[in-house]
Amino acid sequence: MFVFRVKMGDYEVELSGTREEVLKTVEELPALLGNVRKAFDSAKPKTVTTLTVKTEPTKQEPQSQKFPKIPSTENSEDAVISILRTDWGKWRPRTIDELKEALQANGMGFPGRVLATALNGLVRKSRIRRWSTDSGFVYILVEDEALKVRGEVD
Repeated sequence: MFVFRVKMGDYEVELSGTREEVLKTVEELPALLGNVRKAFDSAKPKTVTTLTVKTEPTKQEPQSQKFPKIPSTENSEDAVISILRTDWGKWRPRTIDELKEALQANGMGFPGRVLATALNGLVRKSRIRRWSTDSGFVYILVEDEALKVRGEVD
C-alpha cells in the first residue's frame, strides 16, 4: 500500500493504492487539484454578512441623575446605609469611590477618611459586607439589613 497526502490550506487530500496507481495519479495531479479546489470552493459558504451598528452619541448625564436620591444626613454611616438600600446599591457591590461619588451627588461630601471609618464600623457591626476585588474593596448590605428594608425581619 502506497499513500500520498497533499494539504492545501484548510483542506487535505490523501491518495492511496499501489505505488504505480498513486504515481500515475500524481502525474495527473495539476488537473486533479484544480478539480479538488473547485469541489472545496463549492463547499464554502457563498454569502457574507456584514453587520454595521450605528450609535447616536449620548448626552452626558448630570452627576445627580446618575445616582439615586437619598435624604441628607450628617451621619456618614446612615448615609452609606441609605445609598446601599437603593436599587443602585443593591444592584451590585460598590467600591468606596462609587459610594463617595453617590454621596457627593446627594450633597454629602464626606472626606475619604470619614467614609472609610464609617464603612469599617458598618462591617464590624455586620450591617454591610466587604470583600476584596481587583478594583479594591467592595461593599453591599448584609442580607438581614436588606430584609429589614422590605419589612421581612423585625
